[in-house]
Amino acid sequence: MAEWMETHRAVVHPWHCDVLGHMNVRWYAHLFDDAEFHLWSSIGLSHATLKKTGVVTVIANTNTDFLHEASAGELLTIESAFTKLGTKSLVISQRMTNSENSNLIAKQEAVCVFFNMQNRQAAPMPDDIRSKLEIVLING
Repeated sequence: MAEWMETHRAVVHPWHCDVLGHMNVRWYAHLFDDAEFHLWSSIGLSHATLKKTGVVTVIANTNTDFLHEASAGELLTIESAFTKLGTKSLVISQRMTNSENSNLIAKQEAVCVFFNMQNRQAAPMPDDIRSKLEIVLING
């Protein structure tokens, strides 16, 4: 059975914090984006590997829920999973927790669209990629 995968660890640095004293939203996006690259790589489909096929994924939409403040010095862990498959798209779900007390800090869903690098348009999900994703797909 497929499970959530740890895809990133980080430290909240003082420069990540805004005038309210907590991590600014721009850094959540940065950390979730980095984690997504590791998720793909963990199933043998790094961005470089995808580029060689001529079809990559691009983010069409993200939705982030901010549930708990993160302050300078906190240790963060991000877990990620492929949670939905379509014909030209998929959903990646991610959750960020405090590494020391497991408090859920934020969660994100990203809709990724398969994109043909040559004609710069949405493309059907290649069958070999679909078969790899079906193995690791979880129920979000």
